[in-house]
Amino acid sequence: MEKTETRAVIKYLTKKGLTPSQIKADMDEVLGESAPSYTTVKKWTALFKSGRESVEDDPRSGRPSTAVTEENIDKVHDFVLADRRLKTREIAETTGISVDRVHHILTENLGMTKVSARLLPHLLTAEQNCVRTLMSKECLDFYQKNPQDFLHWFVTTDEMWIHYYTPETKEQSKQWKHHSSPPPKKAKTVPSAGKVIASVFWDAKGIIFIDYLERGKTINANLRTKDKRTSLPISSTSTVLT
Repeated sequence: MEKTETRAVIKYLTKKGLTPSQIKADMDEVLGESAPSYTTVKKWTALFKSGRESVEDDPRSGRPSTAVTEENIDKVHDFVLADRRLKTREIAETTGISVDRVHHILTENLGMTKVSARLLPHLLTAEQNCVRTLMSKECLDFYQKNPQDFLHWFVTTDEMWIHYYTPETKEQSKQWKHHSSPPPKKAKTVPSAGKVIASVFWDAKGIIFIDYLERGKTINANLRTKDKRTSLPISSTSTVLT
């Protein structure tokens, strides 16, 4: 039953002359677990005996019952667009809306979520972006000339560390233990365990070449362009063979 319906029953039984205990027992018998508490019955019985007729809640002073208005939605949206790192509390303090209502407006009305920035190795410079644009246009030209063989013109390369043996991950090392027993221990993988960096080249059909870096050397711009054995530049970007 709704609150107003419950209060109407209490009002009727109060006017009938029943005491709060009798009203509570009667409502428990009919409504079971959904019956109001004895404190609620006693409170409203006293109010109806004192002359109250309304079963509605009294109007509250101060802030309106709802802050989710078109004006407030637009106001919150403008604040977020001006600074997307604003906290919900800061928006609430500025707009005079409760934190709960600001969160409701952001998530429900505006459909927004706050996420962390995705970590990248580095952000591209303006020159690098320009090169990427030119490469994309060249690839589009190749595709328009021959869509059937387009993917077969590409050779891609990337570098990866290869260990002499595959180290066990933390997930793989999990063990069952009692609350009183100490946690298991494992040694960290150290450089002496041995690993080598491999440059892998592949095309649409699969791997075509793997080059292992000599111990003591590092991959730099000179090494990337020095290897002539494959007639392919060692690069971490896709290369079109013409």
